[in-house]
Amino acid sequence: MKKFLSLLVFCLSFLTSFAQLEHNFSVAKYLDIFNSIYRQLDIFYVDSLEAEKVIRVGIDAMTNDLDIYTKFYPEEDMGELKMMTTGKYGGIGSIIRMRKDSTVIIQEPYVDMPAAEVGLQVGDVLLKIDDKDLKGMNTTEVSDLLRGEPGTTFMLRVQRPGEKKTRDFKITRRSIKIPSIPYHGLVGDAGYIFLREFTEGCSKDMRKAIISLKEKGAKKIILDLRGNGGGLLNEAIDIVNLFTPKNLKIVETKGKMVAANYSYSTRNDPLDLDIPLAVLVDDETASAAEIVSGALQDLDRAVVIGCDTYGKGLVQSSRELPYNGSIKLTTAKYYLPSGRCIQKIDYKKLREAAEIYRTTGKKVDTKADSIKRIFHTAGGREVTEGNGIKPDIEVKHDTLANIVYYLSNDDVLTDWGTKYCQSHPTIPAVKDFTITDADYADFKKMVKDSDFKYDRQSEKRLADLKKIAEFEGYYEDAKPEFEALEKKFAHNLDREMDRKQDDLRKVMANEIVRRYYFQAGTVEQALKDDNDLKQAIELLNNPAEYNKILKAN
Repeated sequence: MKKFLSLLVFCLSFLTSFAQLEHNFSVAKYLDIFNSIYRQLDIFYVDSLEAEKVIRVGIDAMTNDLDIYTKFYPEEDMGELKMMTTGKYGGIGSIIRMRKDSTVIIQEPYVDMPAAEVGLQVGDVLLKIDDKDLKGMNTTEVSDLLRGEPGTTFMLRVQRPGEKKTRDFKITRRSIKIPSIPYHGLVGDAGYIFLREFTEGCSKDMRKAIISLKEKGAKKIILDLRGNGGGLLNEAIDIVNLFTPKNLKIVETKGKMVAANYSYSTRNDPLDLDIPLAVLVDDETASAAEIVSGALQDLDRAVVIGCDTYGKGLVQSSRELPYNGSIKLTTAKYYLPSGRCIQKIDYKKLREAAEIYRTTGKKVDTKADSIKRIFHTAGGREVTEGNGIKPDIEVKHDTLANIVYYLSNDDVLTDWGTKYCQSHPTIPAVKDFTITDADYADFKKMVKDSDFKYDRQSEKRLADLKKIAEFEGYYEDAKPEFEALEKKFAHNLDREMDRKQDDLRKVMANEIVRRYYFQAGTVEQALKDDNDLKQAIELLNNPAEYNKILKAN
């Protein structure tokens, strides 16, 4: 028996070694082929090639075929990677965007940052940076010029809407640290905290916010992770640690390399083990935000409220490359305290399915195999893996109407907001601010006078149906019915704006409030009519129901 086991071990070792040798040969072979192909192209191709562009296309194609998180960063893009991990960059502290006329404007300056301090306003059209004309540039190109080493100074020329003369601003770049918690405050006796992303130091900011809210009388905490795309893993662990004991395992990572396998536990004494806690999530809650919400759910420490999260259970690490570049690549999957992995998309299956579809035309399911596996929380509640974090309380949301979506992103809203601000030096506090009937009438007129267009699905579907009926020979018999429907579906902007007035007023209020009270005001304004928040408050005000949810079914 011992001889048989020894022989079996030897055979397995031999097969493993052979497979590794075969893999190494394959890698060397295709690297040699790639290198040879480029040399031949560089020498014989009819046009001269730019190595930086051509090989970058190859690199991007290779990484894009793996997953959406693996990405190459050359030296000139390292600032983007640094900003992702730290939330810091050298610049003016403002979001910019492009208008339909291809000009780039200030979309949102951050509070207490250079852009806001020198007086730049939403809607300002960017014309020149020093002697560099910005005409024809896209937002990426303009952003690259606005960013730079902290302490460097430049002149920015803008055209303010409604003014004939241009304005020049002397701006000194600073190290910009975007606030991880743009807003926290009391809602009754519940402390509300909006965490934007998991950047360096956010756990310390969270601790300070909780202490401040408790000093003001908070008896419960609502942690809002909606729209939070994640960030630093260690910050997520430390935030969970605020509500859970020391030396408690929060997450494990498992990858191909032994170095990728690691168990992360809480390291500090908790801030509060008993305060009732609700976590708000949505379909944009991802990665580190899912670790926090999922770990607190697995440990029966918080009730999760909202809708299914994004489902990113992949861990990325950065590896240095020659010539000061870096590659951010997926090295592991993470597993929550219950043992579940919440990764929703199986990228290996996705690649295999794409190849099958390309060669046979057949579609293959690409969901993770683990989607049906059931795990259990510390108290015995059932949770599943492979589908993000499923909330304990699901909140349904109305679909945003087309006209509301398109007006929210149209230049006419920005133009109306600029006009409003030019005639209103100040506005009331966020809690007291409202859009008046006169404001709405003015906005409605501007929209009707503009060349506003939006995607009207009902008209498009009817037109498609009409084409099919004509093709199949049924149109003439149904012509009166089609004509009647065309009249009913005829575009009426006035009617649509009246029908969706309540939603449009919210959009307008948000546009105005963010200009006076920045990100904090935007969050506070949104809380006025927030179904997820209402559900959280209702639950936290009912201790019996709260405790019932956290117990095993």
